[in-house]
Amino acid sequence: MKAQKVRDFNENELRQQMRDMDEQMFRLQFQMSMGQMEGLKKVRAMRRDRARINTILRERELAGEKK
Repeated sequence: MKAQKVRDFNENELRQQMRDMDEQMFRLQFQMSMGQMEGLKKVRAMRRDRARINTILRERELAGEKK
């Protein structure tokens, strides 16, 4: 997911995305613990996407404090 696409979402949509990603991450980690290694690239990409979302949420939070 690109940063610009994430920026277009509102805060509620971003929080919903985070919940969905947390659930998917749990499933992927469970699969990996069972020996299925094809989820490794997905886990890495998902961690990056979660970091992007957290960064944008934090930017918005700081921008709200400055106003």
